Amino acid sequence: MENIEKPFEFFDVTADVGFVAYGKTMEESFENSGLAMFNVISNTDNISKSKELQFTISSEDEVSLLYDFLEELLFLHEVEFMLFSDFDVEISKEKDEYILDATVRGEEINWEIHERGCEVKAVTFHLMDVHEEDGIHKTKAILDL
Repeated sequence: MENIEKPFEFFDVTADVGFVAYGKTMEESFENSGLAMFNVISNTDNISKSKELQFTISSEDEVSLLYDFLEELLFLHEVEFMLFSDFDVEISKEKDEYILDATVRGEEINWEIHERGCEVKAVTFHLMDVHEEDGIHKTKAILDL
């Protein structure tokens, strides 16, 4: 297995931002997807892990699971007025569905302290992908800004 040098990287998309996130496991690639999305919104290095939230989602396939995970994070960001910087994900498969249990940590938004990045309006299904290649798990997503 190759050594993963970075958790994620961005790619250019007109009027949007895309990312590819990496991990040694599918869970780690999902965690790094959350990290990538919140690095679009703010600099996650400046977000403390003082508040913890947990949620569970289920989806029919891995790509839908990634979409639902990112959408849930975006929903919590908007409803709870929070920024997240730490993500713990466990994924299991039961019958015909994938179950994702997440614990996310962050803090309430304070734009006097936190760097203001781009507002993420939505997660898109366009070009979204979840796969494993040469022992590296990769997720790919585009965020509507």
